[in-house]
Amino acid sequence: MNIKCKLSRLCYLLLSILLTGCASQEKNFKSDPALLVRIDSNFASAGRQYHLLMKNLPPGQFPKTYYPLTGKFEACKSDWWVSGFYPGSLLYIYEQTKDRTLLDETRRILKLLEKEKNNRTTHDLGFMMYCSFGQANAISPQPGYKEVLIESAKSLASRFNPKVGCIQSWDAKPDEFLVIIDNMMNLELLFWAARETGDSSYYNIAVTHANTTMKNHFRSDYSSYHVLNYHPETGAVQQKRTDQGYADESAWARGQAWGLYGYTLMYRETKDHKYLDQANHIAAFILKNLPDDKVPYWDFNAPDIPAALRDASAGAIIASALLELCSYNKGQNAQIFFKTAEKIINTLSSDRYTAAEKSNGGFILKHGVGHMPKRSEIDVPLTYGDYYYLEAMKRYKSYAD
Repeated sequence: MNIKCKLSRLCYLLLSILLTGCASQEKNFKSDPALLVRIDSNFASAGRQYHLLMKNLPPGQFPKTYYPLTGKFEACKSDWWVSGFYPGSLLYIYEQTKDRTLLDETRRILKLLEKEKNNRTTHDLGFMMYCSFGQANAISPQPGYKEVLIESAKSLASRFNPKVGCIQSWDAKPDEFLVIIDNMMNLELLFWAARETGDSSYYNIAVTHANTTMKNHFRSDYSSYHVLNYHPETGAVQQKRTDQGYADESAWARGQAWGLYGYTLMYRETKDHKYLDQANHIAAFILKNLPDDKVPYWDFNAPDIPAALRDASAGAIIASALLELCSYNKGQNAQIFFKTAEKIINTLSSDRYTAAEKSNGGFILKHGVGHMPKRSEIDVPLTYGDYYYLEAMKRYKSYAD
């Protein structure tokens, strides 16, 4: 590494430390002692569930879902977008329970996942590699984890088109450039790489993608479209539509959750208040449309509400995001965000949404909705639902420290 690169990395690290210090988290939140006890019990139960999940997992594969009505366990290969959530969940549970079997399983499965660091056919490397290797590097680091993450960031950055100002989500026709709101979740990997390497191009790509998405993906009420189709040469928006939601103009619940989480992390990483404002506006839209128990319907505009299915995975993502967002706010908003997240965790911890031990294929949560239009993964557990539920509980516990 030459002197210029070393200075660039040093400057970036110093800036990151300064910005982190400027955004001290407000801790004036009163945790519910009963919920804290329940969360500890939830983590212990989750550990036992994941021992069952390990036994159900086919060799060389990663968990996706389980169909309670048929008893079918569904798994996937390492190149599917959900592959990183299983090792990430194992690590969250290990961190709380110190169950070494779960750590050993994490290290086994990470070896199968590592090759995806060179996968340039997907935008989901943040989900796949940062939720897994990123968590491992933070919780139980091993030699080589950083190198895997840096290569993963290079692969993700290769999908950036400066004419569009976005990272391409799905490969499509030559005159199409598809970007989904989910892609906001993959930017965290780029910010990590920028800090670790001192290469500001990662930072610039993340910020440019977020700015383009903020400009084009959102409606006046701060709900978001799922899919935008840009022209790859001009950057012009050609179409705004859905893929997993009820309709092109509806607010698909998990998409709103991705946006909330994504712009909250954008503020964390940049301390630019336009991202905090965006996250607060998205939160206000979501909270206005949540039912009493705060677990969202799978689409906020589903035609059969209140009979419409809930999506526990969207609820878990929202809870986790709000538990970070509340720390960047003051006063009534902060308290509302905290209490809403608390309510979601309480609801998800109930028998309605948490599976009995030795059931549900080993997954923790019930009642997720994957892809309603394709009738795929309907009213079933989802591996990412478990991941963000565990993350939300961990974040809630942090306020009691």
